[in-house]
Order: sequence, then C-alpha cells, then structure tokens
Amino acid sequence: EQFVESGGNLVQPGRSLNLSCTGSGDIFKRFDMGWYRQAPGSERDFLAAISWHGVTTFIREAVRGRFTISRDNAKNTVYLQMNDLKSEDTAVYYCNHYPASRDYWGQGTQVTVSS
Repeated sequence: EQFVESGGNLVQPGRSLNLSCTGSGDIFKRFDMGWYRQAPGSERDFLAAISWHGVTTFIREAVRGRFTISRDNAKNTVYLQMNDLKSEDTAVYYCNHYPASRDYWGQGTQVTVSS
C-alpha cells in the first residue's frame, strides 16, 4: 500500500492546518493508522493513532488538545487537524499504519510554522 500526504504549508504561529493522507489499497480500512513527524535533525516521532473503525483515537501528550486525528474509510483517507500551531511543530509529517510499517513511508508533507 502507498500513502500520499498533503495539506502542509507555511503558516504563522497560532494558525491551523488540516493534513490529509490517502491510501492506495483496498486494505486501508482494515488497519489502525498513525501520524508521525520528523523535525530537522531529529528522528521521526509518533503523534497520533486511530483505530481501523475510527472509534478509538490516541494523541501524544505533547500535542494533545491541539491535534485531532480522524479518518474516512470510504475515501481511504486519514486526517490530522492541527490547531494553535507553534514553531516547534515545524517538521515533515507522515502517515503510516500504527504501528508503522517500514516499507510504507511516503514522501510526507512539509509544515513550517514561522512568523
């Protein structure tokens, strides 16, 4: 399966972005999905996960209250709503299965938060 992330942009602190990730395969709806990010000079970190049916979500404490994960299995798409963005949110954002599958990393989408 391949994942294509989109929605990244250059935004000012305090603004919002909604990232999308679309999977190419029919198996998308069978898997728990996650969002991850990699800041410059850092390792890729887990951010949020959602169960295959979309009922259960988990948000990492560092972004809890600002980030929300959701999915639409009819569109093979998982979303990451990011509010009150901060400069430390600057990173490349990726989606993947949860836990991540090594072979399924996409190109990611760049989010830059700067005034």
